[in-house]
Amino acid sequence: MKKILNLIFIIIIFLLFKQKYNVIDIKVGFSPGNSAESIILNIINNSKKTIDIAAYSFTSKPIAMLLVKAHKKGVKIRVLLDKKTNVGKYTVVKYLKKHNIKVKLNNKYLIMHNKFMIIDNNSIETGSFNYTKNAVYKNAENIILIKNINNIINIYKKEFNILWKESN
Repeated sequence: MKKILNLIFIIIIFLLFKQKYNVIDIKVGFSPGNSAESIILNIINNSKKTIDIAAYSFTSKPIAMLLVKAHKKGVKIRVLLDKKTNVGKYTVVKYLKKHNIKVKLNNKYLIMHNKFMIIDNNSIETGSFNYTKNAVYKNAENIILIKNINNIINIYKKEFNILWKESN
């Protein structure tokens, strides 16, 4: 009984500490399946201030629609995409621009193969997951969501800003 009480006490202290001090939080998701996509949709839906996205390919309607919804509630969004893979009829570029979301295309590299999001300056989502229907249903892809590790977030913010400045 004493061990159980000690365990309950430790759990309560951990939960209080986590809530007060923003303890590091890491989640992973895989596809096919919906764990990767559901993590992405959840972080967009819960965003409060900013979302910066660097992506190789972006054709996902559910992700694009949720970005528009976040933008309408005041979240500042910047989307940076590889130019060669985002000029076809399936890309969401026109849809995002139509809804006043800032979009730039990068043509400086053979391919701009990044796939990451910076959310509210406190979370990074990255991995092999392209923001596409194929990534959800047909490809073997992954993501990792990292919260509250400022030095990693700052590295990604710096890289995003470099890519943003050099893009059209």
